Amino acid sequence: MPGTRKLGRKTAHRNIMLRGLVTYLLENGRIETTVTRAKEVRALADKMITLGKTNTLAARRQALAFITKEDVVRKLFDTIAPSYENQNGGYTAIYKLGPRRGDGAEMAVITLVGYEAPAKQAETDEKSDAKKVEAPAIEG
Repeated sequence: MPGTRKLGRKTAHRNIMLRGLVTYLLENGRIETTVTRAKEVRALADKMITLGKTNTLAARRQALAFITKEDVVRKLFDTIAPSYENQNGGYTAIYKLGPRRGDGAEMAVITLVGYEAPAKQAETDEKSDAKKVEAPAIEG
């Protein structure tokens, strides 16, 4: 049952940590964390994406009350949620990585399923174009 894990923190600290992780997941499309945190983040991120699919003013205000960055809320409602329009759940996937070197905690990557951030694609295209332009012509 989601929302029952204490994660070794007091309630306020746990809620702030999970809000930050959900914000970062929606901003970047994937995060690396422990398996138990990833399971908690999955439930909250799925709720935010479902909220984003309604696209009403009330839904935006609810999302702004939870997500810590306004531009992430805008991205959620404008690009992320519409890409899952015909899907009822299962917006995230958790892939286990193995134990962490320092303390042996089981690590995992949580990603948004089937969503590729268009901004990152544009950035990589711009970088490759910049590299092509910067190469000087060698005359010999």
